[in-house]
Order: sequence, then structure tokens, then C-alpha cells
Amino acid sequence: MTDPQPQLTKKKRPVRDIQVIRPEVIKRRPDFLAANRGKRFVTPSFVLLAYKRPEDHPVVSETIRYGITVTKKIGNAVARNRMKRRFRALLAETLPQYGIVGADHIMIGRKENEERDFIAMKADLEKALKHLAKKL
Repeated sequence: MTDPQPQLTKKKRPVRDIQVIRPEVIKRRPDFLAANRGKRFVTPSFVLLAYKRPEDHPVVSETIRYGITVTKKIGNAVARNRMKRRFRALLAETLPQYGIVGADHIMIGRKENEERDFIAMKADLEKALKHLAKKL
């Protein structure tokens, strides 16, 4: 007598009703230069630029895109990379909820005497996105 082998079945994940918008990364220099013509919001730790893409732009109009710029004025490579990591984490948490659809967002790092608290930076970013949404 042989026992029949049990059938392995895959569990299906539940389908979510809410569609999460995943922001894309801006990598091309012309896109950064175009965003410089947009609106800006200055905080103690960063400058946020927002630029509404024109209708004939090749990127889909419902896409939220972001870019990060940290210059050598900020410090050595360790300091710059840390700032970029923090900016990426901020944008990942904030852009899906407060990001401007059809716009490019650029965060430019600013040199500070002390590193700001993450929660304070997140509040600044939310305030900046709300302000820029009204301006665009």
C-alpha cells in the first residue's frame, strides 16, 4: 500500500483594493535641469523642488518621480551617503500619500551644524509637499 502524495497548493495572497503608487527615480541630467524651473520650498535641512511635467513628456502623466542631489559641500562620502539614505527613506514614506501626481520632486541637501531629527524632517517634507501642491 502506498500513500498518495499530498498535493501542494500555493496560497494566494489577497488582492488589495488600494493601489499603492510607487515613485520612480529621476536619473537623467536634463530632467534635473527641467525641475530647476519649477517651484521650490526651503527648509533648514533641504530644498524641495517640484516641477509639473508637460503633457508631451514621454513619462506617463500619473507617475510620481523623485531625485536626490547632495553636493560635496555637505561633507565627505560617508556624510553624503547618509544624507541620501535618509532622503530616500523620507520620500518612500511621504511621496505615496502627499506626492504630486504628474510632477518631478527633487530634494537638495543643505549643510547643517547638527543632523536634524527624522520626525522633524518628515514634518518639513509633508509641509513642503502640501505647500507646493497648492502652487503647481
